[in-house]
Amino acid sequence: MPMVTIDVIKDVFTPKQKQDLIAKVTRAMLEVEGENLRSVTSVRIAEFEGGDWAIGGKALKASDVHALAAGKAA
Repeated sequence: MPMVTIDVIKDVFTPKQKQDLIAKVTRAMLEVEGENLRSVTSVRIAEFEGGDWAIGGKALKASDVHALAAGKAA
């Protein structure tokens, strides 16, 4: 029973973007494992509060990720 968990910072992705992530990751899994496993393939998104996630010791908030996506230093 394949399960994929995508960890994100809360308020970075819109509901539509999260649905797109789920759909695309599901398709990628099925390309590898085969269509017969669709009914047992699980993809979920776990959201963490801003500041509860750090990279290199620097806590990140949604605004930091948005700045990175816009090409600005966080």
